[in-house]
Amino acid sequence: QVQLVESGGGLVQAGGSLRLSCAASGRLFSVYTMAWFRRAPAKEREFVAGITLTGGAPAYADSVKGRITISRDNAKNAVYLQMNNLEPEDTAVYYCAARVGGGVGTESSGYEYWGQGTQVTVSS
Repeated sequence: QVQLVESGGGLVQAGGSLRLSCAASGRLFSVYTMAWFRRAPAKEREFVAGITLTGGAPAYADSVKGRITISRDNAKNAVYLQMNNLEPEDTAVYYCAARVGGGVGTESSGYEYWGQGTQVTVSS
């Protein structure tokens, strides 16, 4: 099992940047495929980015490509989401998710473990 705790959210102006972190506790973090999802007000939870256990071939939602980068540090049991050039449409609660092995999936049902989320608010 793994427990996930997100941090780094906050209020930022459009065009600004934030770096979200997800700290994982538990053993064998390196076996987990990790992802970030978000849920905007009155919207369904959606996939943002994901990364496999080796860190290769990350995947991104089309809406964030070129602005957001996912990375992981298995030695620190952490995954990160660097968000640049933020837009008001990026306002949401961002969730870290994990599943054992496999490729990056874009459906939330494919992930077994979830954090509590961190709020990101982008003002115009």
